[in-house]
Amino acid sequence: MKYSPLTILSLAFILLSSSSSWAAASAEKHEAFLQCLSHHSADSSSISKVIYTPINPSYSSVLNFSVRNLRFSSAETPKPLLIITPSYVSHVQAAVICSKTHGLQIRIRSGGHDIEGLSYVAHLPFIIIDLINLKSITVNIENSTAWIQSGATLGELYYNIAQKSRTLAFPAGVCPTVGVGGHFSGGGYGLMLRKYGLAADNVIDAYLIDANGKFYDRESMGEDLFWAIRGGGGGSFGIVVAWKVKLVPVPAIVTTCSSDRNLDEDTINLIHRWQSVAYKLDENLYFGIILAGGNASTEGGVKKPNPTATFFSLFLGKSDELMAILNTNFPELNLAKKDCVETSWIESTLVAATRNQTIESLESLLNRTPLTIENTKLKSDYVKEPIPKATIEGIWERLKAQDIEVPQLVFVPYGGRMSRISDSETPFSHRARNLYKIGYIVGWKEQSVSAEERHLSWIREIYDYMTPFVSKSPRATYVNYRDLDIGTNNKYGKTSYKQASVWGSKYFGNNFNRLVHIKSKVDPSNFFKNEQSIPPL
Repeated sequence: MKYSPLTILSLAFILLSSSSSWAAASAEKHEAFLQCLSHHSADSSSISKVIYTPINPSYSSVLNFSVRNLRFSSAETPKPLLIITPSYVSHVQAAVICSKTHGLQIRIRSGGHDIEGLSYVAHLPFIIIDLINLKSITVNIENSTAWIQSGATLGELYYNIAQKSRTLAFPAGVCPTVGVGGHFSGGGYGLMLRKYGLAADNVIDAYLIDANGKFYDRESMGEDLFWAIRGGGGGSFGIVVAWKVKLVPVPAIVTTCSSDRNLDEDTINLIHRWQSVAYKLDENLYFGIILAGGNASTEGGVKKPNPTATFFSLFLGKSDELMAILNTNFPELNLAKKDCVETSWIESTLVAATRNQTIESLESLLNRTPLTIENTKLKSDYVKEPIPKATIEGIWERLKAQDIEVPQLVFVPYGGRMSRISDSETPFSHRARNLYKIGYIVGWKEQSVSAEERHLSWIREIYDYMTPFVSKSPRATYVNYRDLDIGTNNKYGKTSYKQASVWGSKYFGNNFNRLVHIKSKVDPSNFFKNEQSIPPL
């Protein structure tokens, strides 16, 4: 028997209901919801093809395809009443209008890398608007610009730029499966931040659907709202369906280097010295550190010494010039030319993503499935003064933990362009006076409550340990590394201004109050909300 889309949705809500009387009312209500979608879509016949309910055979695969954190893929994780994968902007408008009319919460997903699952988990009746089909990219070489729909990934963006030019690029993240929508919304940093700033710093226009389903571009939305969406975090002000960005020039040849060092006193000294050097180097040079440990670090089936410090660099130029810079400013590293490889910029994105100097096919940038998917927790910090050597030794001791699978700390150098952009230029306020950012990452595959508790305890303990050595009043953190440990979070999105100001000041500094005022103007009913969205006054 073949069911109509209306019947399928009705059956779904009958199956989800516990009593026959409630089931009948629920089915009737949500049949009206689907009729609303059809009514408000410019192409009413097409929207039924992009709706997935729990009884649809593709529902689970569509839901799980973009789940990037296994912590939020269990049977106990709240599931959406339906998923919409819009093919047209009118589908997005219809979804917003009808969700608001029928009292449904929405979650907006582009790539699914929201580390706390806020783009696909809610604790009220909700739907997911998954932008995976809105992924067109138009590159204009003459004007050095591109329009990118929010469902595109960074890898797809980089690949499309390279098809038109090998000397244009875009300064965004190293993970090619990250969705553009969330990345740009929170600022979005990558290996060219010292030269060109953040992804959001290079956004020059956007298309947005507001809480009433209306469509805006930069001119019609106004400069306040345009300011807010470039770093104010996703899920607060509307649904940005496309971004216009300015592309940046890069040389035909760039250089990446990677050098691993094992635990010893010399490596501790190198890390300590790095703090006073990396932020002052030529802005064409990104020179960061990855500290890794735990029990899962293997290479070719052979256990690697743990912990390991990897000094990783991207230089917008040739290797001889890079060697001269480092030999002058950081001779202690003794970087060897064999540790470096010259490539085009587009090839360097593959090196950075895989940490493998053997260049794969560029088509691998189009693969939307990450190399690994595991349980994950992230935290972040900003460092304003060099931390003592004894503290680095303490970090190293914690990385030795053999009951932790994949613990990492990533040191991201600041300086350069980041120091010349005002803290208030965009909502992203972490600019000058920061030597570097720390990303704390822990991952594990073991699916058990004890494994989750053990790994969460590890990252929370090292975060507490670092308290005296990082930024204060507030202790700043990066909004794209969402952290629900911070502040008091109401899982129904009803956090008060006072509660929100705790994490809001950490994410946005003095920009938080301006974000609140903008939210109060553009979405006073707080339709777009999650556990850490911007609240209206």
